[in-house]
Amino acid sequence: MRFDAPVLLYGAGKEALSTRAFLKASQPDLKVFVAVDSGTADIAETEQIAIADLPDAMATGRFGLIVKSPGVSRYKPIFETARSHGIAVTSNLNLWGSTFRRGRTVIAITGTKGKSTTATLTHLMLVQSRIDAGLAGNVGLAPLDIADKHQVVIFELSSYQTADMDFLPDVAAITNLYPEHVDWHGSVERYYADKLHLVDRDGPLTVALGAAAKGNALVARAVRDHRRLLRDLTPEEALAIENASAHSRLRGAHNLDNALLAAQIALAVGGTMDGVLRGIAAFRPLPHRLEEHRLAALTIVDDSISTTPEATKAALAAYPGRRIALIVGGHEREQDYAELAGLLHGRGVTTLATLPVTGLRLAQQVRAAAPQIEVVEAPTLEDAISALAGLRTRFDTLILSPGAPSYNQFKNFEQRGDRFVALCREHFAESAA
Repeated sequence: MRFDAPVLLYGAGKEALSTRAFLKASQPDLKVFVAVDSGTADIAETEQIAIADLPDAMATGRFGLIVKSPGVSRYKPIFETARSHGIAVTSNLNLWGSTFRRGRTVIAITGTKGKSTTATLTHLMLVQSRIDAGLAGNVGLAPLDIADKHQVVIFELSSYQTADMDFLPDVAAITNLYPEHVDWHGSVERYYADKLHLVDRDGPLTVALGAAAKGNALVARAVRDHRRLLRDLTPEEALAIENASAHSRLRGAHNLDNALLAAQIALAVGGTMDGVLRGIAAFRPLPHRLEEHRLAALTIVDDSISTTPEATKAALAAYPGRRIALIVGGHEREQDYAELAGLLHGRGVTTLATLPVTGLRLAQQVRAAAPQIEVVEAPTLEDAISALAGLRTRFDTLILSPGAPSYNQFKNFEQRGDRFVALCREHFAESAA
């Protein structure tokens, strides 16, 4: 690939660093600019352009292509301005597609929840089947970093990435579909359309659907033709996977669904049943996804990845028969928590600590729906853990499953999860001694 004009990187995260390295390797003398919505851009051999100066830079033709990072919404007006000046907008993923796609088997997995676990399981199953497979996207490497290293590439993709993905995978999988990321997409309807763009396209494409996606009318319309769907697992295959999952580190019915979906994909691209079962056995929970820690008799569960009410429901379902203290709340994305409020008592929640901003709404709903639950409204995670330490006799399991993003108090869900575990060790250390 040859670039005939300077390139602008919009965003300065992992993918921007990957794109800069790719441009340096393919065209060392290429001029590269970078722009960020806030802060500074620490990317070597780039020149920063202030956001306010972008319209003039576009009008004068300072660069001919924008490579947008996933976290930057494609619906920002500046990108329409760019197109009006004939400046294309692309992504790290699409650059991979135009450079390395040909001759490879590509599996793309998306969904509101479960996509990281499903992609990781698919990768393990294929590797254990002795297939040369690599994992990239939101887990693993950035797309351009995986380059041409593997014959089979599994991409775990967010709605930010599927929105403008311009090449077809061989297999596209959807785990489920719930409202999320409305702030980035502008509306729930646009979120659904951008997510389903992975499959709602012309061309040869096979599709695998998770249990929750199969009954979704929007997904069915996007698939278009049921003949695109991969074959179902046989009852014998499904039973073997269920048995293997029960003896693995996969916890909860939702993770069994992820394993069944991953197996369906792996078998479709040449994996073996033995490899599938070995892949399940080799699975280790991903950080901040129902990640368990033991403090004597207390089970601590870091599910900071949970950014939707549906994810919180799945976390609670993974711990039947427990007396649960649940921490919820975070950045507002206008999600509906009424159903979650109504099922907390039935799922074993005895104590609820809520965080701003969404926690305020849930606290009110829970007090009305389940007055027997002790509700603590806390301004910070530190305050929530401190309050729960004083209510220790009410629970044997403490779960952080916020059902909301972290951006109002933390940089990301990883920082939130790490802080949760550290605070638990601090406040519950005496009970662990």
